[in-house]
Amino acid sequence: MPKMKTKRAAEKRFSSTGSGKIKRRRGGLRHNLGKRSTKSKTIAGTTDYVHAADESRIRKMLPYL
Repeated sequence: MPKMKTKRAAEKRFSSTGSGKIKRRRGGLRHNLGKRSTKSKTIAGTTDYVHAADESRIRKMLPYL
């Protein structure tokens, strides 16, 4: 059985925690930040976890996560 290939784009965007959850970055910190509130920019800068409904798809893309 050959090794399974990892989706490289997914590997750059997701990482695993010690408890097995999948971490992700939030979007929206590239441009047009002047019109956004400080609170929304702070929330966008924090890490989040992948929703349980999407977790199986991410795990298929990252077989060795």
